[in-house]
Amino acid sequence: MSQPGSVKLENIVKRHGSFTALHGIHLEIEPGEFFALLGPSGSGKTTTLRILAGLESVNEGRVLLDDVDVTHAQPGERDVAMVFQSYALYPHMTVAENIAFPLKMGGMPASTIDGAVKEAAAKVGIDHLLTRRPGQLSGGQQQRCALARAIVRKPRLFLLDEPLSNLDAKLRVETRAELRRLQRSLGVTAVYVTHDQEEAMTVADRMAIFMEGRIVQVGTPKEVFLRPANAIVAAFIGTPPMNLLPATLTSDGHVNLEGVRLPVNNAHGHDRREVTLGIHPGDLCIAQSGIPARVELVEDLGDSVIAIMAVGAHQVKVRLGQYTRLSEGERVFLTFAPDLAHLFDQETGERLPSTSPELNTRQPL
Repeated sequence: MSQPGSVKLENIVKRHGSFTALHGIHLEIEPGEFFALLGPSGSGKTTTLRILAGLESVNEGRVLLDDVDVTHAQPGERDVAMVFQSYALYPHMTVAENIAFPLKMGGMPASTIDGAVKEAAAKVGIDHLLTRRPGQLSGGQQQRCALARAIVRKPRLFLLDEPLSNLDAKLRVETRAELRRLQRSLGVTAVYVTHDQEEAMTVADRMAIFMEGRIVQVGTPKEVFLRPANAIVAAFIGTPPMNLLPATLTSDGHVNLEGVRLPVNNAHGHDRREVTLGIHPGDLCIAQSGIPARVELVEDLGDSVIAIMAVGAHQVKVRLGQYTRLSEGERVFLTFAPDLAHLFDQETGERLPSTSPELNTRQPL
């Protein structure tokens, strides 16, 4: 088996005519990492993956695999395997023939191909389907066939482009856990593209958040969730994502919101200014006093309740315990612990640095 590969992207620029798809991407991925490229449609994540695979050229910058410059190398010269969103299986071939195809193209002796195909099929649980054709498989089985075809060559880099998007919700949850287990057992470096932040956060060691052709934050799922770099990331990460509300920060470490003055521990020392206050839905709670709110809708998820509330002209979501009883139209007060407030500059959207060294350096749990 190939050793897991390291990846470096240095100042990658990609243009399509007058449109710039990638604006100077810098990224380093360690050997053996499961790394997610996360962002909305059109953010540049799939273009980045295709550049890694050698399927698209770059206008500027370098691509390095294991510190070797492969910027202009052909896909077959890179020792990478890719699983496409559509699976790209050959309909006239059996499962075994689909899995064996890259080995035959690579010139592997026929005497060793059969064993390699059976081993790869067994790893993804389809060794009993080798004589079937793709049209006789379910969506989940086709996806496993595509995975087996990718891993059979034992590449140093495993690229996955939205590999679960064609599966139903239950199968997606099951398969993402299997993907993680498979990547660990193979010891391969995996780069995984998705627009589904829950998917990325459950499988990735680290992730890069893409917005409009730029990487806006890199970190572990916990780091990105607990300390989003800006309001755009905060609004994208989490289920539901962070609530963002306009507020006024005072110089004595409080915010004024809807006529209510509330302490925030990371604000001492800042001058009075207009900010965006961010609070995760699970960090808001109902209290005897605080921010006035009106219940608009209650979503019962079984193990928890999501209450959609109006705070002035703005809407917030609050995650509450499963036994919470609220009625639509009910008026309540919301509050939060001072440590749990996130402050962003209202003009730039960037996270405000804490004036407390302890809060700046505190690591996520």
